[in-house]
Amino acid sequence: MLGKIYLDSAMERLSYYKSLGDKTIARLSDEQLLWQPEGEPNSIYLIVKHLSGNMRSRWTDFLTSDGEKEWRNRDEEFVNGVASKEEIIQLWNDGWKVILDSIGSLTPDDLEKKVMIRSEPHVVVDAINRQLMHVPYHVGQIVYLGKIMKGEKWLSLSIPKGGSQAFNDSMMK
Repeated sequence: MLGKIYLDSAMERLSYYKSLGDKTIARLSDEQLLWQPEGEPNSIYLIVKHLSGNMRSRWTDFLTSDGEKEWRNRDEEFVNGVASKEEIIQLWNDGWKVILDSIGSLTPDDLEKKVMIRSEPHVVVDAINRQLMHVPYHVGQIVYLGKIMKGEKWLSLSIPKGGSQAFNDSMMK
C-alpha cells in the first residue's frame, strides 16, 4: 500500500512541475525561449534540451538498461542553437512522456529493484527521488527566466505576492 501511495505521489509531483513548465513556455515567444542572460547561463531552450535528454535517457528501458544511454550526448544538450517554440514544446513533451509512462508503469514490487545510472546501482525509489530533485531544480530555472522576461506582465503560477491570506482563507472553506 505504501508503495502505491509513493508512486502516485511521485506522479502527482512530477505532473505539477510539468504544468509549471507548460504554463511558462506557453507565455513566452520563440525569441524569449532562446534568450540567455549575460554570463552565459542556459536559455529555456537549453534547459528543455537537457531535461528532455535526461528524462529520455534515464527512463527508456528503465528497469533493464543503464540510465545513461550510449545514444545520449549530454554535452550537446548545452550547445546553443535555434529552435521554434513548437520544436521546444515537442522536446519538452517527448521527455515528459517517457518519464511519466515509465513511472506510471511501475508497481510497488518494483520499488526495491536495482537499476543502474552511469554504472552506479540505485534502488528504484532512489532513482525516482533523484528525478524528483533534478526536475524541480530546472523547472524553477525555467519559471524564473520566464518571470524575468515578462517582468510586471508575469502572472503568478502559485500564490501571488500579497495573496497568502486570501489563498489560506479559500482553502479553509
